[in-house]
Amino acid sequence: MRRVVITGWGAVTPVGLTAGDTWAALVAGTSGIGPLTSIDTHDLATTFGGEVTGFDPKRCLTPRQLRRMDPYARYAYAAATEALAMSGPPLGERAGVLIGSGYGPMSSIARHVSVLNEHGPHKVSPFAQISGAIDSAACEISLAHGITGPCRAVSSACASGADALGEAARWIRHGVVDVAVAGGAEHILTRLDLATSGNAQALSTRNDAPAEACRPFDADRDGFVMGAGAGVVVLEPAEHAHHRGAPILAEVAGYASTSDAYHWTAPHPEGRSVRAAMRGALADAGLDSSEVDYVNAHGTGTVRGDQLELAAIRAVLGEEVPVSATKSMTGHLIGAAGAVEAIVSGLAITHGVVPPTINCHQPIDPVVNFVPHEAQEHDVSVAVSNSFGFGGHNAVLVLRRWVP
Repeated sequence: MRRVVITGWGAVTPVGLTAGDTWAALVAGTSGIGPLTSIDTHDLATTFGGEVTGFDPKRCLTPRQLRRMDPYARYAYAAATEALAMSGPPLGERAGVLIGSGYGPMSSIARHVSVLNEHGPHKVSPFAQISGAIDSAACEISLAHGITGPCRAVSSACASGADALGEAARWIRHGVVDVAVAGGAEHILTRLDLATSGNAQALSTRNDAPAEACRPFDADRDGFVMGAGAGVVVLEPAEHAHHRGAPILAEVAGYASTSDAYHWTAPHPEGRSVRAAMRGALADAGLDSSEVDYVNAHGTGTVRGDQLELAAIRAVLGEEVPVSATKSMTGHLIGAAGAVEAIVSGLAITHGVVPPTINCHQPIDPVVNFVPHEAQEHDVSVAVSNSFGFGGHNAVLVLRRWVP
């Protein structure tokens, strides 16, 4: 099977509008979480989140594209544009697109329903079906860049971005395509989504201190913080990258996914499927647990989720490996989280620096290095990126420094 490498990456997040800016902010321990400004929150239990600020879609989209695209698709398009610019020469004909999202174009769906109810069917946009489809981001990227191979969406809740990268890597391995543009995108900072997640008692309610609200692996954690954004990478076989002179940033060495088959919102109390996904990804990479140098944890800041993930990490990898949760700064980007965090893991390999877990004042395990508050220098050759989601979805990626 062909070895799969990353030759470009792009990101739009609450802490940066590019992958480089996002990385710099995370290493500096900068929080992108604050009071929400785009929606009315006066009657919501949680009034804050990780908004994307300063993003001007007109810089990369035409007026026609802008009118029909949901914010989640705009983020994906911008991240893909950055990744493709980094990757270099034209992709060729054997390329595909796979973009993951947990919930897709929720804002557009709500807008179209509102127009229908308030103004009648004759005022509904002819693009409503297009902009309200979960494959709209993938299709926009395919259309703009002439990518004529498979063009699809994947949806597995908060594991969507990681699953998109993992499944696209399988496309490459098995010769389905020679290049894949893959990632995740999300924008569900809506009244509906905040209300339903709040009613499920999943969100933090620290409205008086938003930047301190997301506390992965801290004893005082009280729930996750919702965020928005996108992460997209360009994947291809190593020999293909060499042939066209593309930069090799990291290798996607392993991937595995499992399902808890237990509960819609609660993780399995024994974490069996989480451990199976971690072990499966390492086996897929042909690596031993002792070779892992860093874990970018799912680390959402929920009471049960963090405890069960930590137990799985200790069971599979031991207690020596540094573990950090960058959601403490970005919030939970849902379907984009796994893709953005895989990029962060690749950048940790590139720079030999592990970003911190901010707000981790009282670690739930004093032995484990959660990289509290400040980034740490580590020689990272192998990184594991965990992504788990509602419905029992588990996806784990293993990234490795490229060595021919």
